[in-house]
Amino acid sequence: MDPFNIFYQRKSVRKFTEENLSRETLTQLIRAAMAAPTAGNKQPWAFVAVDAPEVLARLGAVLPYAGFVKGAPAAIVVCGDLSKAFDGVEEPFWVQDCSAATQNILLACEMKGLGAVWTGVYPLQERMDAVSNILNLPDHIVPLNVIPLGTPSGTPKPKEKWAPENLHWQAW
Repeated sequence: MDPFNIFYQRKSVRKFTEENLSRETLTQLIRAAMAAPTAGNKQPWAFVAVDAPEVLARLGAVLPYAGFVKGAPAAIVVCGDLSKAFDGVEEPFWVQDCSAATQNILLACEMKGLGAVWTGVYPLQERMDAVSNILNLPDHIVPLNVIPLGTPSGTPKPKEKWAPENLHWQAW
């Protein structure tokens, strides 16, 4: 199989079977996240793995476009750890680092036959506050996103996103 198919076949999955995910699988996904590139090797990330139905339900209740979290067997909350981030003008690099970690999780899910979807939290303050309160996050930990994941229900199809008009060579 062409390894590029992992990229082309990745899709956002919002419906899951009731099949539970092992903590070993969740750990493996987070280990893949931590293999992401990171500016200055700061690794300004932290992860909260959630597999308790009551916590998933609470997250689903506060995320306006992610109510389906309550139907997922698990979720990974990708957070920025500002105590590990650069200081000053370079601090926002944590967002790029944690986004790369998120993409690694999504691709690892695809490789394992799991479904997942990136649901945004940061930079919306009310979402960040709600997720932080549910997960009891310390002040220096900022939730970037919540990734509900599990075994896909049905056969979700990837979207074709290739648009040659978005490719420019040498200059605009």
